[in-house]
Amino acid sequence: MEPTDITIAILKDIREQARLTNEQLVHTNERIEQTNARIGQTNDRIDQTNVRLDTMREELSRRIVESEIRTSTAITELSGTVQDLTGVLRSSHDLRPRVERCEHDIADLRRRIPDR
Repeated sequence: MEPTDITIAILKDIREQARLTNEQLVHTNERIEQTNARIGQTNDRIDQTNVRLDTMREELSRRIVESEIRTSTAITELSGTVQDLTGVLRSSHDLRPRVERCEHDIADLRRRIPDR
């Protein structure tokens, strides 16, 4: 079988198409590598953001605990103050009948003593 001009032309065309396909593959591979690099950069930024979020979460947790400690201390002090005031009010309430009797006795004494 003798090669003909048409066969040679077809083979040359196939070879040219294969070369173009290879060039396209090279460009495609370059774009894939660029995309992978961008993905790597994005992953690095996400990792940095996660570190910052973890740090912020830990700081907020610490601040919340400190705030709860201050609040519970204030509530404990307030409870003591309320108990003290309750004691004062009870004692003044217990003295009320005696004070009223004393005021009544003073009024009686004033009526008995003549004005000068």
